Amino acid sequence: MQIFYKKVGTMDKLRRVLSGDEPTPEEESSIITQINDMSTLSWSTRIKGFVICFALGILLSLLGSVALFLHRGIVVFAVFYTLGNVISMASTCFLMGPFKQIKKMFAETRLIATIIVLVMMVLTFIAAIVWKKAGLTLIFIIIQSLAMTWYSLSYIPYARDAVKKTMSAILEVL
Repeated sequence: MQIFYKKVGTMDKLRRVLSGDEPTPEEESSIITQINDMSTLSWSTRIKGFVICFALGILLSLLGSVALFLHRGIVVFAVFYTLGNVISMASTCFLMGPFKQIKKMFAETRLIATIIVLVMMVLTFIAAIVWKKAGLTLIFIIIQSLAMTWYSLSYIPYARDAVKKTMSAILEVL
């Protein structure tokens, strides 16, 4: 019976918030806590979700590559490859949660890479599906891949610095 009254109280609070009435600070913190408690996944579930999404993303990207070599066209390749990248990026939402993931994606250290990746994903779809321009689609995929690599390296401490130093050493030799 106590659970019923607790749910009714929560529903009343939620109804007040949705109708525009301001909740008290105590009510606001308790609603947020309750929502967080209801949506929290166990660590093993998070790991499983991450692995499944990441593997599915890689599989889709590989299927796109196979489709390209089987002469199924650049559109099939672009769609599968880009969807694979989207799902791979989304897989980390299982580890840190979607809000924290979005916050980290748009942090100062990876803001430019994130924007380039997202814009190139959209342009890849547009070039492949709407414009049907194979060359342009391929250029967008290459830029998308490079931006995705740079974005991914931002999560590994000192990885970007190591790549910068390696590239400058290579350019000095040339």
